Amino acid sequence: MASAAEQLAANLNFSAFSKASELKQRIWFTLGALLVYRLGTYIPMPGINPSALAEVFRHQSTGIIGLFNMFSGGAVGRMAIFALAIMPYISASIIVQLMTTVSPHLEALKKEGEQGRKIINQYTRYGTVLLATIQAYGIAAGLEGQANVVVDPGWFFKISTVITLTGGTMFLMWLGEQITARGIGNGISLIIFAGIVAELPMAIAGTLELSRQGALSTGVILAIIVMAIGVIAFIVFMERAQRRLLIQYPKRQVSQNRMTGGESSHLPLKLNTASVIPPIFASSLLLLPTTIANFSAGGSGPAWLGAVTTYLAHGRPLYMVLYVALIVFFSFFYTAIVFNPQETADNLKKYGGFIPGIRPGERTAEYIDYVLTRITVVGAAYIALVCVIPEILISYAAVPFYFGGTSLLIVVSVTMDTVAQVQGHLYAAQYEGLIKKARLRGKRK
Repeated sequence: MASAAEQLAANLNFSAFSKASELKQRIWFTLGALLVYRLGTYIPMPGINPSALAEVFRHQSTGIIGLFNMFSGGAVGRMAIFALAIMPYISASIIVQLMTTVSPHLEALKKEGEQGRKIINQYTRYGTVLLATIQAYGIAAGLEGQANVVVDPGWFFKISTVITLTGGTMFLMWLGEQITARGIGNGISLIIFAGIVAELPMAIAGTLELSRQGALSTGVILAIIVMAIGVIAFIVFMERAQRRLLIQYPKRQVSQNRMTGGESSHLPLKLNTASVIPPIFASSLLLLPTTIANFSAGGSGPAWLGAVTTYLAHGRPLYMVLYVALIVFFSFFYTAIVFNPQETADNLKKYGGFIPGIRPGERTAEYIDYVLTRITVVGAAYIALVCVIPEILISYAAVPFYFGGTSLLIVVSVTMDTVAQVQGHLYAAQYEGLIKKARLRGKRK
């Protein structure tokens, strides 16, 4: 006899999707929210000379500003109201999560459950406003340092730029939360995903134009296509990889002639528990000190800003070393945040489950932590490999960032997570349908 899960999977088809009214509403809401985001990337800031800005961006598009432009969906190149994108929020999240490990107050809030999480989220919003304000002021000062980019330089332009860019970031943060709550989930990741995918056709057209002009040979383009396909296949394989720990449940006698339990199941541990968070966090931290530097390097900024831009350029050894180090760090850090071995071991002990050969309780927690650490080493190495090797090739071949490992990892991982979210809603809708049918049959009898 088929299990309930197998029955649900067998009944999932287009008719099941058409009957899932709540899922359709969530999908339409998500698409509408992403459309609003894309429209915002085309609304320019006031007081900017578009032709002069395009000339400045053309000379700096191959550096860190080009990567920032990729995460913002092209808003930086157009200096739109969403030019800061969601990066200040990500940076604030990093800082707050790091503080939870050293601040007793934040650590106590984290243990309070939903109420404590709301307070921590509020702190993150305050940090987002602060970081966005600092970055927006730096961008305003940097734009004034470029010749003819700002129509009317002065404090009015600085204040209006800070208000516009900070407001755009806060709106995107709110929009991401709405997608998570009322859409199909992963709001922040979907916003970054939408920005990358929307600019991908232009990146392909630009690459073909470079080939037509002779800047890129046909062999290099074919190698990039093969590399992209290979990286995508590798990402899919690694993202689906799991280490399953056998969990055994003892038999229990519930009556004189009836025994329950004695079943076995698995505790799945993903190879990459942190998903796309490490490269996004690493990129945002590398972007934070160099966003202002790239705008000020050609203007009146101090000399050390130009040195920062030079040393943290793509393909340079310092950038690659810091990138790999941050990816590895955030792989372990975020895994430790989202998965608690002690809590998992306590839950297993509570329900009578145990790992064969391992004593329940503290020894089980130590064993789970041991296994999780080992697979996180492999997961961190996989993310670093996927993100760094294509970036090195791109830095020497002058190919757009959209074909890099970071962008491909984000696109593939977010796509897989979104499909899983949709399948989960379909399972829920189908399960509700089966319950209703069972109730109707019971009433007829």
